[in-house]
Amino acid sequence: MTARARFIYFLTPLILFLGLAVFLFSGLFSDPTKLESALVGRPVPAFELPDLYQPDRTHNESIVGGQPMLLNVWATWCPTCYAEHTFLNKLHDEENVYIIGLNYKDDSRAAAVRWLQELGDPYQINLFDFSGLLALDLGVYGAPETFVIDSNGVIVHRHVGDMNDRVWQEEVGPIYYSLFEQSGNASGGSAQ
Repeated sequence: MTARARFIYFLTPLILFLGLAVFLFSGLFSDPTKLESALVGRPVPAFELPDLYQPDRTHNESIVGGQPMLLNVWATWCPTCYAEHTFLNKLHDEENVYIIGLNYKDDSRAAAVRWLQELGDPYQINLFDFSGLLALDLGVYGAPETFVIDSNGVIVHRHVGDMNDRVWQEEVGPIYYSLFEQSGNASGGSAQ
């Protein structure tokens, strides 16, 4: 074996190790709640789901659009959803934010209805996604997740994790309100 071949033979593992170390080290500084969605910039996928309160009534993708809104994925089995619920009520009551709720894989419709009756209902429409098919089409990893949707029904932002004051002020709220400015409606909230 030549000197050059031995050099390459010994150097290759070192280069691979350094490459792997850089890759893993960069992961330490990534934001785990920043999960890119292939659907950002695309319309909400087609769906047909029952209403949480009225099982014989169904909703489809025509309920999104017409105005900026949030689509919030939640479940009664999700402790973080419980923690964010008070803030969602505040957004609805004080900021007049239009929110559609997507109840995700709850075994019991009754438990989800009871949750909203006890904790308050910030949602203008409540979808019951027992099988999780719409959530799957949205690329949902778990609950809670929130999607910002423009007046054309296009997903413009996805937030993984709970919605709270910091997230609203620094990330989601500015995007939501900018959609009103773009559409010429500076009121920022929705008429109910």
